[in-house]
Amino acid sequence: MKSKIILFTISLFCSSFLWAQNRSPIVIETQNTSLVFAGDEGGKLYQRYFGKTLSKETYAKLRNGMEAYIGAGMEDVFEPAIRMVHTDGNPSLDLRFTKAETKKLDADITQTDIYLKDPVYQTEVILHFKAAFKSNVLSSSTEIINKEKGGVILSNYASSMLHFDASNYFLTQFHGDWAREMDQQESQLTSGIKIIDSKLGSRANMYQSPVFFLAPNKTATETEGEVIAGTIAWTGNFQFVFEVDRTNKLRVISGINPYASTLTLKTGEHFTTPEFIFTYSANGKGQASRNLHTWARVYGVLDGLKPRMTLLNNWEATHVKFDQEKLVELFDGSKKLGLDLFLLDDGWFGNKYPRNDDKAGLGDWQEDRKKLPDGIGYLVKEATKKGIKFGIWLEPEMVNQKSELYEKHPDWVLKLPNRAENYQRNQLILDLINPKVQDFVFNLVDKMMTENPGLAYIKWDNNRFMSNTYSPYLGKDQSRLFIDYTQSFYKVMQRIRAKYPHLGIMLCSGGGGRTDYGALKYFDSFWPSDNTDAAERVFIQWGYSYFFPSNTISSHVTSMGKQTLKFRTDVAMMDKLGYDISVDKMTPDEISFSSAAIANYNRLNPIIWYGDLYRLVSPYDEDRAVLMYTDSTKNKAVLFSYNLNLRKKQIFGKVKLQGLNPDNEYTITETNLIPGAAAESPENGKVYTGSYLMEIGLNVSPAKLRPLSSIVLEITSK
Repeated sequence: MKSKIILFTISLFCSSFLWAQNRSPIVIETQNTSLVFAGDEGGKLYQRYFGKTLSKETYAKLRNGMEAYIGAGMEDVFEPAIRMVHTDGNPSLDLRFTKAETKKLDADITQTDIYLKDPVYQTEVILHFKAAFKSNVLSSSTEIINKEKGGVILSNYASSMLHFDASNYFLTQFHGDWAREMDQQESQLTSGIKIIDSKLGSRANMYQSPVFFLAPNKTATETEGEVIAGTIAWTGNFQFVFEVDRTNKLRVISGINPYASTLTLKTGEHFTTPEFIFTYSANGKGQASRNLHTWARVYGVLDGLKPRMTLLNNWEATHVKFDQEKLVELFDGSKKLGLDLFLLDDGWFGNKYPRNDDKAGLGDWQEDRKKLPDGIGYLVKEATKKGIKFGIWLEPEMVNQKSELYEKHPDWVLKLPNRAENYQRNQLILDLINPKVQDFVFNLVDKMMTENPGLAYIKWDNNRFMSNTYSPYLGKDQSRLFIDYTQSFYKVMQRIRAKYPHLGIMLCSGGGGRTDYGALKYFDSFWPSDNTDAAERVFIQWGYSYFFPSNTISSHVTSMGKQTLKFRTDVAMMDKLGYDISVDKMTPDEISFSSAAIANYNRLNPIIWYGDLYRLVSPYDEDRAVLMYTDSTKNKAVLFSYNLNLRKKQIFGKVKLQGLNPDNEYTITETNLIPGAAAESPENGKVYTGSYLMEIGLNVSPAKLRPLSSIVLEITSK
């Protein structure tokens, strides 16, 4: 014990010496945002500032602050960022600053690594920060290294700890359930702890979404107020902790949910947490969204700056009842509408146990010989003949009990010993932690692509969360199950992407079950909800739009709901357009409208996918929703206006536009009209300056208001 005290004293002296040599603050900076750390003479690291970019002289004058990454078991009695039990049983961690290193990863991204060390126990913690200069987005992850002569136990291991000192704090969270995803809810934080988390394992985002807004002092609007937007790049259990202490200071701790996930690190072992991604805006939630969208298209999403295909899905037309002749007939619908791809959904596989409903076949990924006697290759060739591409549905992580796979490998399934199996949608989850199961999933995709090189798209589903969870592969020590499953999922996707780097894959998880930037590194889009009722989708897509760019949010025209085809189409066009509809049941007029709408979308989607999004009127505030996209030159914009369930003789005022050049003159043109119908917009054909449109506003509603109606306007600089 004396030797440890001597070592601590020497270490403390060295830390003081280092700070005497270099008292410069550690500044993590983007174009408009700064996160500043500095230390005291004892070597403790403090967060001094987070907010608008300041002058370099000001950074050196900053004082006070809160300890940057607090270890449990010492003097601080509030929620820690990290808790460790050392080899000798000591449950404390005292982290001191040793050094900071900064390097450029590319022209836009700077990485800062801050090294912390316990002077007695030699445990090292590295805080990794990345700053995307142009988009004003920061990310934080934590690397923990055990250098003791035995195992240490980690029970908390946050990706980020941020501190705030304000008079009030307002939290906007997003929650829901299947078919009602991303409900927006705002509340004021009060003394104590507020936790947003998930314990669902595989389909982790089903009830609580891993995103939030935090507004210090007062509530933020779209255009005004300070706000922080945060999300976690992790496709598993997550946790956000918001704790207001006795002095009204707030700490926000973000990362993997430590629930049932105590980690033991062996000597020399490293553990790195997923990235917490966040941005600061002094100009409301809208600017925070645009920051995240700009960052995501370059860094967060697979091929975020490349075009997407517009597809027709067969699910609504056939469900699982089809044969190859019927599918080839449906290809004509894709061609008629002018679409890029036909997607074959569930029901194409299984022979001993054919997939004729959701009770059998899952896991037996061979073509059903009765439905598809000539196999997938025949469908790919027939689609190619008709000038479209072909895609297919998979649910590789799941299995039905009634399947050959389950019969051969009951040990490949996550299930508790000595307990009854627990089913959701008649299925169980494969033990993806098992390397043999990882090989099975990779080989499924690889074999399908090798045998059918023309296959152009995969819809990757995941329709249940974890329950009665136990990994036969892990055996008695189940402490890493939730973490290992997610990391194993990433390992499989890394193998797939190494061989098929640009294959289009939609991340579907029963709708909204996996919507995070951990998975989107490997997927180009996600399915936000199985609820495709267009009136409901206005709210659902509105919520997702805060954190994800439009080209990642798949939105299909279906026959769900009682709205007109135009309304359903206009809602789907605000994001990544697709179709899941029985084209053979559409009238000639409906086909004519839809093919014209798709042509419009193909012309306008560069603005929708890559432009700046401005949410102008929220459906939470009025019985309508209005939003617009503006291209980077501010010469072109597309505005969507949706009237929802209106009251009799309801009146809507003008809407002030955003993101235009005040000196330019803009022509207003209503588009996406029903063929032969006159424009409904009273502003159609008129010309206004950008200044007028942004200061006075535009009448975006038709002269006669109708519930569940919509208008799409092109705004073009002369």
